Amino acid sequence: MKKINITITGALGRMGKILIKRISKKRNLKLFSLTDLKSGKNISGVKTQKNNIEAFKKTDVIIDFSRPKATLEVLNYALKFKKKIVIGTTGFTKKQNNLIKNYSKKIAIFKSGNMSLGINLLEYLVSILTKKIPNDYQIGIHDDHHKKKIDYPSGTALMLATAVGKGKNKNLESIKGKTFLNKKGKLQKNKINFFVTRKGNTIGKHSVLFDNKIENIELKHSVFSRELFADGALNAAIWISKKNKGLFNMQDMFSLK
Repeated sequence: MKKINITITGALGRMGKILIKRISKKRNLKLFSLTDLKSGKNISGVKTQKNNIEAFKKTDVIIDFSRPKATLEVLNYALKFKKKIVIGTTGFTKKQNNLIKNYSKKIAIFKSGNMSLGINLLEYLVSILTKKIPNDYQIGIHDDHHKKKIDYPSGTALMLATAVGKGKNKNLESIKGKTFLNKKGKLQKNKINFFVTRKGNTIGKHSVLFDNKIENIELKHSVFSRELFADGALNAAIWISKKNKGLFNMQDMFSLK
């Protein structure tokens, strides 16, 4: 069986280290190269290098968990050498997302704000519930992460909000309400309000609350190990290795659309 060569960018970051550890569990994947701003580190017999052009040329799939600016630089190499890429980075602007969409017309891109099966099943259930529930229910999304997470609302919270929009046949911008960071405040009616917590070491806790003052319905998901995201990204790499071009996500991989 021919193994799929994997290049991990941001290799010395939190997710990069876990990906390196978990890739050995996948018999059809091979750790081919590692890129990071800090070069020369030997990990699992592979040295980290700054953007290694030769590695990008010869790899099969790139997995990127970094920052938006760095991701776009890697995307340029993916486009140049016609490589598939899995993007777990979040915090992109609308302009950056449009650029990624344009790139996907020429190469295969797998992009998700959350690589877990559970959160994507939750996203699916949220869209179904939103279709069925009356309009008098106020919808709120709780988004809890560790204190070092920069972007808010998180990519996961925005995925869940997009699922609400799908259920209502509305785009995200038209239903997005206020964001409360580590505090409470006056809600914006008939909009999705985000309640964001950034403290401690919480990996990820998300819930979607539907409330009409006489009852509430809550759908929630908690993560206990980042290995969940790493395994999801590695499975995505296997899945997208068979695609030629297009923009895909976990909903595509699990046939939840």
